[in-house]
Amino acid sequence: MEVEHKLNIWEGYADWRNRPALRGSHGGMLAASFVLVVEILENLAYLANASNLVLYLSEYMHFSPSKSANSVTNFMGTAFLLALLGGFLSDAFFTTYQIYLISAVIEFLGLVILTVQAHSPSLKPPKCDHQTNPRIPCQEVHGGKAAMLFMGLYLVALGVGGIKGSLPAHGAEQFDENTPQGRKQRSTFFNYFVFCLSCGGLIAVTLVVWIEDNKGWEWGFGISTLTILSSIPIFLAGSSFYRNKTPCGSPLTTIFKVLVAAILNTCRTRSPSNAITSMATSPSPPTPNRKDQDEEANPKAMEPIETPTKSLKFLNRAVINKPFHTAIECSVQQVEEVKIVLKMGPIFACTIMLNCCLAQLSTFSVQQAATMNTQLNFLKVPPASLPIFPVLFIMILAPIYDRFIIPFARKVTKTETGVTHLQRIGVGLVLSIAAMAMAALIEVKRKRVASDSGLLDSANIPLPITFFWIAFQYLFLGSADLFTLAGLLEFFFTEAPNSMRSLATSLSWASLAMGYYLSTVIVSVVNSVTENSEHKPWLSGSNLNHYRLDRFYWLMCVLSGLNFLHYLFWANRYKYRSTRVHV
Repeated sequence: MEVEHKLNIWEGYADWRNRPALRGSHGGMLAASFVLVVEILENLAYLANASNLVLYLSEYMHFSPSKSANSVTNFMGTAFLLALLGGFLSDAFFTTYQIYLISAVIEFLGLVILTVQAHSPSLKPPKCDHQTNPRIPCQEVHGGKAAMLFMGLYLVALGVGGIKGSLPAHGAEQFDENTPQGRKQRSTFFNYFVFCLSCGGLIAVTLVVWIEDNKGWEWGFGISTLTILSSIPIFLAGSSFYRNKTPCGSPLTTIFKVLVAAILNTCRTRSPSNAITSMATSPSPPTPNRKDQDEEANPKAMEPIETPTKSLKFLNRAVINKPFHTAIECSVQQVEEVKIVLKMGPIFACTIMLNCCLAQLSTFSVQQAATMNTQLNFLKVPPASLPIFPVLFIMILAPIYDRFIIPFARKVTKTETGVTHLQRIGVGLVLSIAAMAMAALIEVKRKRVASDSGLLDSANIPLPITFFWIAFQYLFLGSADLFTLAGLLEFFFTEAPNSMRSLATSLSWASLAMGYYLSTVIVSVVNSVTENSEHKPWLSGSNLNHYRLDRFYWLMCVLSGLNFLHYLFWANRYKYRSTRVHV
């Protein structure tokens, strides 16, 4: 009976009461379904404010346009980068279950602060009316009111980061990776995770944004507050079904220890890898002497030393019979885990350019649409609602991909995955190249219409061309986002060592943050370079019709193409864990 009970236990997992998790009682698609519902609410609460925050800061807090844009960029970038903190804590000290609950409470507190400030006129700067008093400048929020604003925003950012760093990994942990069925279900989970992400975004950029614009920002913040609050009992409702991975200690400590051991042991001996090999392949022990008798007294010293893989040979120097110091003594398994993390680094770096292209959806693409005819029958579509195109496309494509494309690919390739993670990411990178080329062609068409209609110098008159043309680049980039984000989440979770999975999965969000930052850098560099030439800067001035936006998009297309070639180099060299020698 005791043996049967042990076989029924999930090794390394516990339930919400910290008791051993049981097979058949914990984990599976039912447990993951709670995570998917929570993701809809979480992303709704976040995007409802982030997508329209620049308007709140400029019109109600009286920030300048540039300061409003920078504040929003900093807020969003910080939120996604803090996902690394959430992932780290989920691996090292807490479970993903605990980190989500803590983060949701922190985000709730931040939204309460923002809701109270938006509701109370005394907590905002005085209203100003340029038409009534054109000479009186608007007073920018400052002092305690500004402190309250940024306290609320960055509490929200901290909460969002913790949720992004824990929730995807928590859902993926519910599946048994040792069975083909469990791996297929986990792949399906990541597809529908992106689908639910888009569902929350759809409600946010339509209904909630409309309420903010027409009913007041206290209503928008209030809806987000109630949404994130309601996600907590829904998440808790699945507690009895979850299996939670037991924290394995700090993954950063392991990485740091292996790197330090490799460096110090290199200084101590010239060829430790040869010593390792000789120890591992020695056919028989030498004649016993005093040294061997000491080793017999220490069983740990007599354990056979396995030979590390040949890749990244420098790290093999972290494993020797007598390390520089016992505090940095490393096992072969620890060395191999660090190798896995380092090999995933170039794949992560190659996705930053894609997210840089995605950043154009909320900047120049919106400004392009603002110069075009946005009338749809009796409805005038606000340019800020254009993200509805990629969101809707993702919601349509995700089920089709999971139910039809993947099963067909499995039959063709005769493999379990059908399409590998790296192939999926590569498809997203190709689509981003096509999106930038499409954006450049549409911009050429838009400017030709402006020139032919004599409106090239008229920035405030809508051009006689429908904004639906912009939808094409949105659809391409939306498809790229679906393939790459879902592929990245699954790739990092599947390939990362068990002790580093939450942190590795968080790299997907960190890539998004770095893409936003890179977009700002590229725009600044382009303006700086073109300003020093005989022509005016490509991306400056108040009239978008005078921009050389088509050239900028072609530049992004070329950079994306070079990035894809760079990606192919690393993807072809990468070996999945399933083909590695496990230690």
